[in-house]
Amino acid sequence: MGTMLEVTNLTTYYRTRMNEKICSVDAVSFSLEEGRSIGIAGESGCGKSTLAMSVMGYYFPPLYYESGSIVIDGKEITGLSPDTIRRTVLGSEIAYIPQAAMNALNPSRKIIRFIEDVMQAHGSGLSRAEIRDLAAERFGVLNLPPKTLDQYAVELSGGMKQRTVIAISTILNPKVLIADEPSSALDVSSQKIVIRLLYDLMEKGFVKSMLFITHELPLLFNVTNDIMVMYAGEIVERGTAKEMVFDPVMPYSRGLMNSIIVPEDGTRGHVLKAIPGAPPNLKTRPSGCRFAGRCRYADEACRAAGLVLEQNAGPGRSYRCRHSPVELYKIYKDEFSGLPDGETEKAYGTG
Repeated sequence: MGTMLEVTNLTTYYRTRMNEKICSVDAVSFSLEEGRSIGIAGESGCGKSTLAMSVMGYYFPPLYYESGSIVIDGKEITGLSPDTIRRTVLGSEIAYIPQAAMNALNPSRKIIRFIEDVMQAHGSGLSRAEIRDLAAERFGVLNLPPKTLDQYAVELSGGMKQRTVIAISTILNPKVLIADEPSSALDVSSQKIVIRLLYDLMEKGFVKSMLFITHELPLLFNVTNDIMVMYAGEIVERGTAKEMVFDPVMPYSRGLMNSIIVPEDGTRGHVLKAIPGAPPNLKTRPSGCRFAGRCRYADEACRAAGLVLEQNAGPGRSYRCRHSPVELYKIYKDEFSGLPDGETEKAYGTG
């Protein structure tokens, strides 16, 4: 098992028509190991999808690269030309399932043509017959009949179109798969099928690791090993799925979890609580904690310039807040939704 993706201090921004700079991904660092999956959660506009696009190293206006490093399976991709990334990185090293993937298929082309384009763009050297055989095998893994290859997108159901996009995205067996809201437009039954198939691809070795982006936090609990929470372009907390759902540390993460219904033991019956206010304007990067303007526990020190926000809350767990785990435990002790007895205290270093 090795590290499939290593992102270090990645910063990207958008440039508006008025030449204003909006930093949407700010000094983000994380790693993803082979066989593991990380979920990315946060409000709309927090930078989740921009982070996904930025990690691929493929930048086109209005999105620009500023600084940082992206290493995929030991290969540094920052600094490579767009043409090199398109030919040697996208699809084979890292692949992307976009939001609204069902609308990504040109309705005037048969499905097999998309796969032929991908294979030829990467110089596979396979004949059309060999490409068809490979595609039919992969479609079979995703429970799609061979006749799908000769159909048009308009002839497929929503679930079939989603699986078709997954098949096309993973046909080159990428090291890292980024799934951006892959189940958002599907009914519950189709969602379950798509999620199961994504993990079948990992279990069978077609995909080595996965970043999973969704607004549905309960879904992340069931399908990812770890969860990262984003706010205003930064990663504000990371931990295991169990830790992040039941006992997030950072006040924003806790507010995010308290604002949704999670149908798991230990969370039923809790009162939903909205997060007041709105995220900060990223035209100017706020000093100090970016959540301070909405946090009921913030003080002047939280807003101070030069504040070091990164703290550790146990092995593999980190968060951005001036308060220590023990201080936060005292703040939250009457609000716990409940890990099993003793585990909450262990998470906060008080047990």
